[in-house]
Amino acid sequence: MASSLTILVVVVVLALAFDYINGFHDTANAVATVVSTNVLPGRTAVLLAAICNFVGAFLGVGVAKTIGGDIADPNSITQPVIAAALLGAIAWNLLTWYFGIPSSSSHALIGGLIGSIWCFRVLSDHPAGASFAALIQSKGVMLTLKALVISPLVGLASGFILMAILLWLVRRFTSSQVNRGFRTLQLGSAGVMALSHGSNDAQKSMGIITMALASYAATQGEKPDLTVPVWVIVACATAMALGTASGGWRIMKTMGHRIIKLRPINGFAAETAAATTILIATWLKAPVSTTHVISSSIMGVGASKRVSAVRWGVAGNILIAWVLTIPISALVAALLFWAIHGLVM
Repeated sequence: MASSLTILVVVVVLALAFDYINGFHDTANAVATVVSTNVLPGRTAVLLAAICNFVGAFLGVGVAKTIGGDIADPNSITQPVIAAALLGAIAWNLLTWYFGIPSSSSHALIGGLIGSIWCFRVLSDHPAGASFAALIQSKGVMLTLKALVISPLVGLASGFILMAILLWLVRRFTSSQVNRGFRTLQLGSAGVMALSHGSNDAQKSMGIITMALASYAATQGEKPDLTVPVWVIVACATAMALGTASGGWRIMKTMGHRIIKLRPINGFAAETAAATTILIATWLKAPVSTTHVISSSIMGVGASKRVSAVRWGVAGNILIAWVLTIPISALVAALLFWAIHGLVM
C-alpha cells in the first residue's frame, strides 16, 4: 500500500501534467486568431502567449479556492480521488487534442472530480451516500455549471456587438487602412487574451494541488488549510507557460480557419470580447472555459457580418464536444477510481 506522502507527490505531478497539457491544448485560445490573420508567425505568437499566460497566473487565487474548497470538502475525499479526477481530465484533453476539437480543460477537470468523488462515496459508504444530485448541487459545481452556460452566451453576444461597433467606426476607411491599423491593435488583444487565459486556467491546477495538500493534512491529524502556497502558484504558472510554448497546432487550425475566415479586425474583436469576459469571470472567482468563450466570440464576430459567414457544421461539432465533456470525463474518472481503489485503499 502506497504511503500518503507518495500519493501526494503523484497527485502533484499529475496536476502539473494536467496544467502542462491544458497549456498546449489551449494555446489556440490565445493565438489562433493572430496567427490565422498573419499578424504574427506561429512560433512568435506561441511564445507571446506563454509569457502572458505565466504572468496571468499571478493575478489572483479566487478560482483556485473555488476548485479547492467549494466542489467538495477536502476532509471528505482522498488523494486517490483527486488522482483519478486528473487522469480522467487528461484523457479527455488528449483525445480532443488528437482530433483537433476545441473543448474545455476546465470542465474536463470538473467532470473528473464529479465522477471520482461520486465513485468514492459509493465504494466507501460515505455519509453523503451515493446521491449524485447532492454532489451536483455543491457550491463549486453549481457555480461552474452556471458559468458553462452563461460565459459562451456572453462571449457570443459581446463578439457580435463589438464587431458591429467596429464596423460602424471604420466604415469611412479603406480595407487596407483597416487591416494595417488592426494588425497593430491585435498584438495587444492577443496578449490580453493570453493573460486572461493564465488568470483563470492556471488557477484550476492550483486549486487541485491545494485540495490534495489539505487532504494530506487531514490524514496526518492536522487542520486542512486551503491557502494556496506560493510554490504552488509558481509551479502551476511555469507548467502552464511551458505547455503553451509547446503549441497546440491541431486545435489552432480549427479555431483560426474552420469556424470563420478571419481578418485582423475580426481577430481583434473576438480576442477583446473573450478576454473581457474571462477576466470578469476570474474576478467573480468563477471557473470558466476559455475555449468556450473564445470559440463563441469568434462565432459572434462572424455572425455580425452575416449568419452564413459562420461554418455552423464545424460549430455544431464543437458544441457536441462541449456537451459531452463533463459526462465522459466523469465516467472515465469514476472507472479509474474504481480500478485503483483496491491498490491504495
